[in-house]
Amino acid sequence: MKKFNYEARDNATSKIVKATVQAESEYAAAKLLVEQGFVPLNIHEANDDASFFARLTGHIKTKDKIVFTRQLATLIGAGLPLSQSLRTVVEQTENKQLQGVIQEVIASVEGGKSLTESFGKHPDVFDKVFLALLAAGEASGTLDEALRRVAAQQEKDAATMGKIKSALTYPIIVLVVIFGVMAFMLFTVVPQVEKLYHDLKKTLPFISQVMVSTANFVENFWWIVLIVSAAAVYFGRQYLKTDAGKKMSDLVKLNVPLFGVMFRKLYMARFTRTGQTLLSTGVSMLDMLRISSESVNNVLISRSIDHAATKVKGGKALSAALLPEEYIMPLVPQMIKIGEQSGKIDEMLGKAAQVYEDELDEEIKAISTAIEPILMVVLAVVAGGMVGAILLPIYSLVNTVNV
Repeated sequence: MKKFNYEARDNATSKIVKATVQAESEYAAAKLLVEQGFVPLNIHEANDDASFFARLTGHIKTKDKIVFTRQLATLIGAGLPLSQSLRTVVEQTENKQLQGVIQEVIASVEGGKSLTESFGKHPDVFDKVFLALLAAGEASGTLDEALRRVAAQQEKDAATMGKIKSALTYPIIVLVVIFGVMAFMLFTVVPQVEKLYHDLKKTLPFISQVMVSTANFVENFWWIVLIVSAAAVYFGRQYLKTDAGKKMSDLVKLNVPLFGVMFRKLYMARFTRTGQTLLSTGVSMLDMLRISSESVNNVLISRSIDHAATKVKGGKALSAALLPEEYIMPLVPQMIKIGEQSGKIDEMLGKAAQVYEDELDEEIKAISTAIEPILMVVLAVVAGGMVGAILLPIYSLVNTVNV
């Protein structure tokens, strides 16, 4: 199907509406608008180049989706019709790309599709957790409440990821400084030492000679360094997209020193919070496990959840199914067992999520405190080693002169 931008008059309100519709042809688009109660004024095929440029410059942030979801929940809860609520929200949305997505959702809804089906046409924007909660809300007639739960889920996940990124920012900055110091030494100070030794017809010490050779190679064959670096980055990213690459990356995250425990708690918090949100909205246990497995974003954790889901399908209790799984932390099945006994599994999952989120906060603070002196030591060793490699030949020259 092709995408058409249109301008039309709404017969019910006499307002001029601008939006997007999908149809086989311009005639089919006009016919669809008439059937929906509009008088077409202008219809033209959407410009793909403009859409491509908009995708590059108008990335949809999590914050944009949270604001959109909360606004839509408020309007639906106030009793406005779904189509009118969507049109009101799109007028308040600043992100151009999200505006285009919502306009397509409006066209789909007005074409007779359900809201879940309409949002489901944009899986890159609205994930499976969003769609599952939406479907449960439509089925139970509590769409506004489902949307509020979606927004709350997105906010908690965004807050957790924000803390993780903050913890990783400082190490990255220090590593950049270390490489900057190394580059400065190699290309400014080391060549001066080499020139001095050359003028005196002396042989450089081994460490200094290695640094000089490295600097000369990079200076004379920088294009080879760029090509090799670009190729390594490209093929590395391609490898990480494969099943083996994803497994290796996720395994490293779970076992890397210092950060491994933090990532484990992040995944447990994400699994339990998603599970709590889905179950409390009326999603079945097996569907909850399937969707949570996909939303965790770690192959090894997902595999553990899938194994447990298979056992649950065979009649086993969820707590017993999760207990032997290697990558599921012990608190999760323990809390679920209490929930099974009390009939409040969703509530206990929520409490488990809160525990892991609180522990994650403490873990991030501890790592931020511990990593600073460690990185300072690394920076001192690197800088000290390079300074030593520079001072060593100078002291050697002084001793030679004294003799």
